[in-house]
Amino acid sequence: MKLVKTYGFLKKELDQIEATLQDSIQATHPILRKTSTQLLKAGGKRIRPVFVLLSSKLGEEDISEQAIHVAVSIELIHMATLVHDDVIDHAFLRRGKPTIRSKYDNRVAMYTGDYILACALESITNIQDPNLHQLLSDTIVELCIGEVEQIHQKYMLDQNLRDYLRKIKRKTAILIAACCKLGALLAGKSAYISKQIYKYGYYVGMSYQIIDDILDFTASEKQLGKPVGNDLIQGNVTLPILKAMQNQEFKHLIEDIFADSDEISNAQMQLILAEMKKTDAIEASYELSRRYLSKALSTLECIPDHYIKDIFIDIAKYIGNRRN
Repeated sequence: MKLVKTYGFLKKELDQIEATLQDSIQATHPILRKTSTQLLKAGGKRIRPVFVLLSSKLGEEDISEQAIHVAVSIELIHMATLVHDDVIDHAFLRRGKPTIRSKYDNRVAMYTGDYILACALESITNIQDPNLHQLLSDTIVELCIGEVEQIHQKYMLDQNLRDYLRKIKRKTAILIAACCKLGALLAGKSAYISKQIYKYGYYVGMSYQIIDDILDFTASEKQLGKPVGNDLIQGNVTLPILKAMQNQEFKHLIEDIFADSDEISNAQMQLILAEMKKTDAIEASYELSRRYLSKALSTLECIPDHYIKDIFIDIAKYIGNRRN
């Protein structure tokens, strides 16, 4: 099953979102226009706008125009965080293409991210509901806290599972959760249903990021669009490493490599990958992902039968089966 097939009926709205994104980033300054366009053309799954659109269709009225404004704002916020992430991680590639910071410099990249965030705030002014603005503001605050914590935790091997889960909550899960709730609020759903939809997005987001962190070690460089093990190369300790470090030999290996230098060579990464295969780290990480997906599916039990509910179930199952 291809994920896009499950929401193929959204093509017209997604095309409109893409066009609106393009219009939104047309800065008067040539460098900001060029850098923002570069990021947009790098592509992406647009999974966040999809969640906004889907949850907005839980209501009886056609509110696609409002949903598109919200979806554009969310995607612009996500794009802004990617630019800032690349600065923090000193990343050279994003989806197989040079990052803005590598093509220009960190300062241009940071201002590009700030500009895109401003575009997101401008787009959301089309919606008058203060509840939506409050949710979006709270989400942005959490995203910023997550960015600062990620900087603080770089190369720290004494992190525990709680630290990691808090990190990916702020990095990925709360934005997907917000997408789901924003759409539900637009659809006029009750506070209870909106909260359950938020939980669904949160649990799906947690699983999604866990699997991304697994794929960082198990997929190919071509599939990833960046070096295998790039998270660890950048000093980010993710779930597979935490699980593998329960093996004392592997833990000593990582400690020795980090003690020797902040830079991991290709030979060292190959050794890390080989030693990780000797542990149950990958399967243990997938198991935690499955637990979050199970929680996601349970939150949907309160929702009456609806074709959108079926699509939410399909998306969760797809994410759980991702292997590339």
